[in-house]
Amino acid sequence: MIIKKKELAAKALKIGKERVKFVRVRLDEIKDAITKQDIRDLVETGAIIIKPVKGRRTNIKRKNRKGQGKVKKKVNKRKREYVEMTRKLRKHVKLLKKQGTISKEESKQFRKEIRNKAFRSKSNLVSHIKNKK
Repeated sequence: MIIKKKELAAKALKIGKERVKFVRVRLDEIKDAITKQDIRDLVETGAIIIKPVKGRRTNIKRKNRKGQGKVKKKVNKRKREYVEMTRKLRKHVKLLKKQGTISKEESKQFRKEIRNKAFRSKSNLVSHIKNKK
């Protein structure tokens, strides 16, 4: 019976069932309540307490979500830049492998790093290779 009253209170107050709390001393009054208006009156008198919201994580996430205005360039432009850079860097790695400067395993590793945008430019890749040796 109390569970049904809790559901009624939640519906009347437009909150979740977990947030509804009955004062044990005044359970008789709560059991007599039939309408939504009765429930609202009991909230005003203090027989029913509304607990505060616990989790705010999703609200904060929604608030901090990046909107379209934060994106600096269009998708196609970013994709084109990525493709140009990767082709240039892969060509350079292939040349170094052909010359024998780097081994097959190293070239595979560099190709993975290129794919993951580890290098900003060709000069950045060259300096990285020099530091490794």
